[in-house]
Amino acid sequence: MTFALILVATAFAPMLIETRRSAANERALRAAGAAEPAGDVYPAMRIAYPACFVAMIAEAWLRGGGFTAAAPAGAAVFTAGKAIKYWAIAALGPLWTFRVLVPRPRVLVTHGPYRFLRHPNYVGVAGELIGFALLAGAPWSGALSVLSFGILTFARIRVEERALGLER
Repeated sequence: MTFALILVATAFAPMLIETRRSAANERALRAAGAAEPAGDVYPAMRIAYPACFVAMIAEAWLRGGGFTAAAPAGAAVFTAGKAIKYWAIAALGPLWTFRVLVPRPRVLVTHGPYRFLRHPNYVGVAGELIGFALLAGAPWSGALSVLSFGILTFARIRVEERALGLER
């Protein structure tokens, strides 16, 4: 039971903090007239992201719990993923939300991790999912989570790039 509680806290405590920050930024952006593009996959992402962690915790619990030999590597990958994600969030500052909200005039952030990657936040999220799967010892739900959330992420990137006028 302690193992499951550690996993729940590891996954959901940061998620609650992120939700609060996103909501505050969203309110401010909307008040300033930011536009939300059509066709976003956010409604699916807001369910899928926490569901991925629930599935991995459930697999770990069904497996009998307890840390495996891969847990230290998982903790390191999860932590690195969070660090990349939080670096991206810091670079975006008040522009960061769960939703795609484009202020007027459009702002393209090119500092922080955005100097190196167009979508570092999603690299961080991939690290979170892969790391958590290793930490929890949940290979099946972990692989399914990375695959399914990866599909949503690529759809989301298309929405973001279209909204920012960056379509290739």
